[in-house]
Amino acid sequence: MPIQEKCRILDHQKVGPKHFKLTLASKYISTHAQPGQFVNVKCSDSYDPLLRRPLSLHRIAREHESFELLYEIIGKGTKLLSAYSVGEELDVLGPLGKGFSIDQNKKVAMLVGGGMGIAPLLSIANNLKTKALYVFIGSKTSTAVLCESDFKQITDQVLISTDDGSYGKKGLVSDILLNFIENDLGALEFGQATIYACGPRAMLQAIADISFQKQIDCQVSMEQQMACGIGTCLGCVIKTNAGYQKVCDEGPVFDAREILWKD
Repeated sequence: MPIQEKCRILDHQKVGPKHFKLTLASKYISTHAQPGQFVNVKCSDSYDPLLRRPLSLHRIAREHESFELLYEIIGKGTKLLSAYSVGEELDVLGPLGKGFSIDQNKKVAMLVGGGMGIAPLLSIANNLKTKALYVFIGSKTSTAVLCESDFKQITDQVLISTDDGSYGKKGLVSDILLNFIENDLGALEFGQATIYACGPRAMLQAIADISFQKQIDCQVSMEQQMACGIGTCLGCVIKTNAGYQKVCDEGPVFDAREILWKD
């Protein structure tokens, strides 16, 4: 059950051209949150902007009673958020949504993040006990590659692609995933593997298609514009096999087979 509380800022660092990592204190959220969930943050003390900003839980540190958010400045709200300093407080609502379902019995986990879609995947990596963990990071260019060092502290299997070829492999992250599955992952392991993915819809659809083709379980965290964040306004619905579902409430994580990818 989510709560609304004032969370003190423990750390706030710039980690990219427009990217920041924010650490907030909260015993309740850090205790109850699950990988893949998010919080809704009020970015100003005024009513401008009116709406909160939904941010994925990047790291959940239960032992420190804190959590981290990774975000990018893309508008007025996140610009205001970037000006907050250590010691100040933010009004936070959370944890919200449905997170990833982690099967610790699976032998192989493949985490696939495109752009800011990498944000919720670190919390999964920190919770997985699987022996074989592979991370695929996709970005437009080298300066926008995020969290490489964080993931390398957990696994040495981190593969990177950039659209312009300035770092890692040139091309789409879905392409390096498919190449890995076909050339490095034994067919007998397909049933013992799960793909966890977050990123733009086109990327997620490509990864879903790969999972269908190879018969590998796949969970996707959908990126969708949100208003209320609690399932009231119906502004973030997507089409699924069960009809329209709310990304903020019944998601953001869905089984890839549930989503109607083509309208």
